[in-house]
Amino acid sequence: MSDAHATQIAGGEPVALVLGAGGARGMAQIGVIEAIQARGMNIVAIAGSSSGALVGGACAAGKLAELGDWMRATGRNAMLRLLDPGFGRPALFTGDRLVQALREIVGSPRIEELPLDFTAVAVDLLRQREVWLRRGDMWSAVRASFAIPGIFTPFELHGRELVDGGLLAPLPITATRLSDAHRLIAVDMHGWPQVPEGQLVQDAEALAALEPPGMVGRWLGRHFGGDRDGDGRRDHRFGLTETMSRALDTMQAQIARVQMALDPPELVIRIPRDACQFYEFWRAAELIEVGRRETDKALDAAGY
Repeated sequence: MSDAHATQIAGGEPVALVLGAGGARGMAQIGVIEAIQARGMNIVAIAGSSSGALVGGACAAGKLAELGDWMRATGRNAMLRLLDPGFGRPALFTGDRLVQALREIVGSPRIEELPLDFTAVAVDLLRQREVWLRRGDMWSAVRASFAIPGIFTPFELHGRELVDGGLLAPLPITATRLSDAHRLIAVDMHGWPQVPEGQLVQDAEALAALEPPGMVGRWLGRHFGGDRDGDGRRDHRFGLTETMSRALDTMQAQIARVQMALDPPELVIRIPRDACQFYEFWRAAELIEVGRRETDKALDAAGY
């Protein structure tokens, strides 16, 4: 990829958009799309993995503004209430309540009836390969695409046990090559951190203040936060789920770099990897602004 190629993207020229996996950071991609559309670019195809599939599906359905408004208005406690525990299941949450809420916001379109070419990417656990979901109920495809192992239960679709697309395709560039787009813009969710490496973003008191209150907060604290000793202090920096998510994030960052090297897009927009914790979806308003800012920077550097 080179910025010289990016400058050749003309206003109104068909553009394909690749939206990456990145947990709550994926909400920044709402701002990315808003900034791209503000420049008059004609998005004709979208492929996304995990939270990228969620945002991409809403955009393809023509409901990005509605999703953005809902995410901005949904606070921490309201978001936590959408996480239905997967008791007795192979993950912490089932995702059913979340998907139902998204259906109420966006509707329940079929992928083949969307005005844009849309692909949600998942992974077949048994066959150990990437799956492109291009037909059928859109939210079933998106639900499969964000089934992060250990966090959301696997999703059975078309007789296959599917999990998060970010496992094999955190930046599903190849999935857009079936479209009629002339150019490709990719959103990498693993950009350089905003805070220098080795510097803690928050101290222990700030982290404690972010923990949700009550029984749900204590339960999440055991899974998302580090363990505490008898004095209430953390004796580990990360909890079980945070360790899992950071390990997955590290793997996805390396795979995304390989994908971009093998199939370079015309323009890459990079979201700082420390923009938020992977579960902080209630920070959507802030993240959307991060997406707009980073997109404007990338487009300005490319000559728009």
